[in-house]
Amino acid sequence: MGDAVWKVMAIAAGLVGAKAAKKAIDSTWNAATGNGPPTNPADPDISWKEAVGFAIVSGAIAGVARTIAQKQAADFYIKSAGKPPKALQADSLKGEAKVK
Repeated sequence: MGDAVWKVMAIAAGLVGAKAAKKAIDSTWNAATGNGPPTNPADPDISWKEAVGFAIVSGAIAGVARTIAQKQAADFYIKSAGKPPKALQADSLKGEAKVK
């Protein structure tokens, strides 16, 4: 496997993570408020409290989903190729990321 394969896998993981995050954000917001998420938090009819709350919730969920998806893609790549892609090897040499 090479850099091109890793790039495709990273993009696919990002898309999967984004889709999972959207579902999680919608269901979490609905469970917490009883309403659907605001379609446009900048809308003047949306309160500051609701807009900021939505930003915090959606940002946290999106960050976690993205991290999970990227870690899963990296783990799959490493198991398939026997080594991390070059993009991750550079970080592990600096001590910024450890690879199993």
